[in-house]
Amino acid sequence: MTVILHALLLEIPEKVDTERLTLVAGRAGQGAALNAAVLESLEQLKPWMPWARKVPSLDESETFCRESQAKWIAREMLDFAMVRRADGMLVGRCGLHTIDWSIPRLEVGYWVRTSCNGQGFATEATLALVELARSHLAARRLEITSDARNAASRRVAEKSGFALEGIRRNSRRDNAGELADSCMYARIF
Repeated sequence: MTVILHALLLEIPEKVDTERLTLVAGRAGQGAALNAAVLESLEQLKPWMPWARKVPSLDESETFCRESQAKWIAREMLDFAMVRRADGMLVGRCGLHTIDWSIPRLEVGYWVRTSCNGQGFATEATLALVELARSHLAARRLEITSDARNAASRRVAEKSGFALEGIRRNSRRDNAGELADSCMYARIF
């Protein structure tokens, strides 16, 4: 069994190219593009994303990007902007979160802006993160947690080769304050 004791010493690519996307590590200066994508998509994201309860200011979006950069350096979170290669548009965000380096286990997260939904970008980014986690991070387990009602997110997990391990009943509160079930998907290496 491989245990990574010194995650800070890992060489992790800050840019990953896929067929249509470039995944770029979260960095200072990305706040305006992030804010525009969130504003476009807030109503669609509100039921599923805890952070989508209110309209973020430009400063809040930039602060998030800077905090993402700090967490990247500390190896606490590996967050990426999903940028469409054809035109440089921010398609959404994805990343590896809730990291336990002793296994290593990482949770894959993603969202896509409304105007880019249904085009396979989340699956494309997720598959790139799977390969990154396997080849550069020696991951043994990847997880995707989704609200049980979020059919689009569940499809991404299934298309990306994750197996449904179970449905956790009343495991979270949605943004309306109601109890909701969540699905636990995993991919093992």
